[in-house]
Amino acid sequence: MPAAQARYTTAHGSKYLQQLCKHFAHKVEVDFTPTEGQAALPPGPATLRADADGLHMHVSAEDDTGLAQAKHIVEIHLVKFAFRENLERLDWQPA
Repeated sequence: MPAAQARYTTAHGSKYLQQLCKHFAHKVEVDFTPTEGQAALPPGPATLRADADGLHMHVSAEDDTGLAQAKHIVEIHLVKFAFRENLERLDWQPA
């Protein structure tokens, strides 16, 4: 199962984690706390973890197409929520 991870350095990791999870909860099953979250995205699960240094994201899917979709879903929403920080894109790495 292909997987990828990204880390966004910010002082607002918990805020963004909660925003993402609340937004995703409108369409998919989500479980979250201020420091950890899981979202059952259609292409595959996303796991989020916030700490003092930022937000850590992990996504997986059954194939590379699904993985690209899962990364895109997380990234476009985080870019939108973090507009004040001028985030343009995430640096995804294989997990």
